[in-house]
Amino acid sequence: MKEALEPLPAGPTITPSAQVSIVVIAFNDVAHVCDAVRSALAQGDTVTEVIAVNDASTDGTGAALDALAHGAPRLRVLHRERNSGGCGTPRNDGLRAATGRFVMFLDSDDVLPPGAVRALLAAALEHDAPVAAGACVRRELPARRDVPWQPALYREPAVHDSAEASPQLVRDTLCVNKLYARAFLDEHGITFPEGRFTYEDFVFTARVLAADPRIATIPDSVYIWHVRRSAAKQSISLDRTDVANWQARIAAHRASVQIFKDAGLKALAHAAGTKFLDHDLRMYVRELHTRGADYRADWWSLARDYLAGFEEADLRAARAPARWLARVVVASPAPRDLDRLTQLAARPGRLLPPYAEVDGRAVWSPDLPDVELDAIGSKPTHRLPVTIDAEPCVTGRGVLRLRIHDLYGRLAAAGPQSIDIELHRRRDERRGPVHTAALTRAAPTADGSHACWTAEVALDLGALVEPGAAGADPEPWDLMAQVSCVNGAGFRASLRAKGPGLRRRVLLSRRHLVLLVQPYATTGGALSLRVASGVRSVWRIAARRLRR
Repeated sequence: MKEALEPLPAGPTITPSAQVSIVVIAFNDVAHVCDAVRSALAQGDTVTEVIAVNDASTDGTGAALDALAHGAPRLRVLHRERNSGGCGTPRNDGLRAATGRFVMFLDSDDVLPPGAVRALLAAALEHDAPVAAGACVRRELPARRDVPWQPALYREPAVHDSAEASPQLVRDTLCVNKLYARAFLDEHGITFPEGRFTYEDFVFTARVLAADPRIATIPDSVYIWHVRRSAAKQSISLDRTDVANWQARIAAHRASVQIFKDAGLKALAHAAGTKFLDHDLRMYVRELHTRGADYRADWWSLARDYLAGFEEADLRAARAPARWLARVVVASPAPRDLDRLTQLAARPGRLLPPYAEVDGRAVWSPDLPDVELDAIGSKPTHRLPVTIDAEPCVTGRGVLRLRIHDLYGRLAAAGPQSIDIELHRRRDERRGPVHTAALTRAAPTADGSHACWTAEVALDLGALVEPGAAGADPEPWDLMAQVSCVNGAGFRASLRAKGPGLRRRVLLSRRHLVLLVQPYATTGGALSLRVASGVRSVWRIAARRLRR
C-alpha cells in the first residue's frame, strides 16, 4: 500500500516549512564536514533538522560538529562510540533519530546546492510521491569540472507510477540525490545494510524500488558529488586499487538483483543486470591495464565466475561493447588482450584491429571463435566503435597524424572523405577551434586485412590559451573527431593516443612567445592535451621536476 501524501493546493507552488530531516554522515573528514552541514542548513525553512552522525572519528570531526552545533539550533550531532566500518550503519542511526516527515542523506565531503530540498519537496507533495529524485553532478576537484550523473533520467520532469514500468530507474543507484517519505521507509522496513558493506546504496535503492513507490523525477540539480582523485585517502567507492572493491561491487549487485527477483520484479532484475554490464564492467575494464598482474588475475577470476551466471537476454540487452567484453572474459580462463579491452571499454568504445572472421562471422579473434561481434553488420554508422589513431608530432604547428581503421568493410561502404577535430576544455567543456582535413585512402595494411584512411591536421595551440593566462597551470583539453562520409553518413569518435610523441614540449609562439604542450593518454587510452603559456609556466614545471 502506497503512502498517501497531502498534495499541494492548486495555484502558485507552496512548499510547507519544517518538513525534511537531512542526515549527514562523517568519518575523519574534519576538512569538509562543516561545509556539508552548512549547505544543508542553508536550504532554509523546509529543513526541520540536520542530523550529523560522527562515526567514531579520531581527527577532530566530532569536535568540529559540536562547535558548529552551538550556533545552529537545527543541528543535532550523534557520536558513535565505535566505527561501523561503512556508511550504512551511521545512515540508519540518523534515520532512526529523524523526526521530519521526509528524509535526505548527505555525505560529509559533498554539498547540497541552493534550493535542492525545496525543489524535491515540492515535487513529492505535488505528485503524491513517497520518493522524489533530482539531478546529481560529479564535480571533479580541483578542476571543478561538472559531469552529470545519469543525465538521461533527469532531462525533463516525470512521474513514474511504477518502478516496474520504468526499469531505467535502476541505473541511478545513488541514495543521496533523493527525498524519501519516512512513513514509506518505515512501512516497508527499508534500511541500509549494517556494518562494513561497501556500495550499501545499491542495496538501499533496490529495496526502495522493490517496494514500488510512485517516484517523481526533476531536472533540478539537487546534489553535488565531490570527486577528489588526488586525495591522500580515497572515498570507499573511488578506492578501486584493491580487488576487494570489485568483489564488494559484485556482492552488492548480486544482492540488488536478488531483491528484485524476490519481489517478483523481473524487469528490474533484468535492467540491473544490463546496467552492471554497461556501467560497472566497462568502468573496471578501462582501468585493468593500470593494475598489477596479481590484481588482474584475481579480478578476471571473480568477473568470469559472476558473468558466467548472466542470462543471454541480459547480455543481448547490453550495448555491444559491453556484451563483447563480457563474452571475452567468460571465454578466456586468464587475462588477455588488455589494450584491446581497455579501448573497447572506453566511452565511446574503440575496437582495435586485428579484425578477425571465422566462417564469415566477425569474431574477437581466431582462437575465440565463439565471441562473435554480433552487431557489427547491423549497427548504424554513427554507432560503430571506430578506431582513429592520433600520433602527435608536436612542432610549432602542432600536427596530428591521423589514421582511421575500417571495420569489416562498413566504412569502406560509407566512403569517409573529411574529418573535423574538435577541442573541448575539460573543466568547463568550452569549445576551442575546429580543424578540418581531407581524408586519403591509404595503402592496405601489412597483412591486407582492412582499409585505412589518413590525414594530417595542424592544431592552433595558441588559441587554446586565454589572454592573461600566462603563468597559469596547464589546462587539459579533450579531442573529438567528426568524420563525414560520401554517402551522407557520419560519426563522432575520440582519438586513440598513439606513437612516441606523448611527451612534454616547449614551443615558440607568435601569440604567447612560449607554449608548454603535453599530449597524453587518458586512462581509457584517448588523446588529450595540456597547454599553458608563458615563461613562468615553463619555469614552474621545471622547478617541480627538480624538486622531485
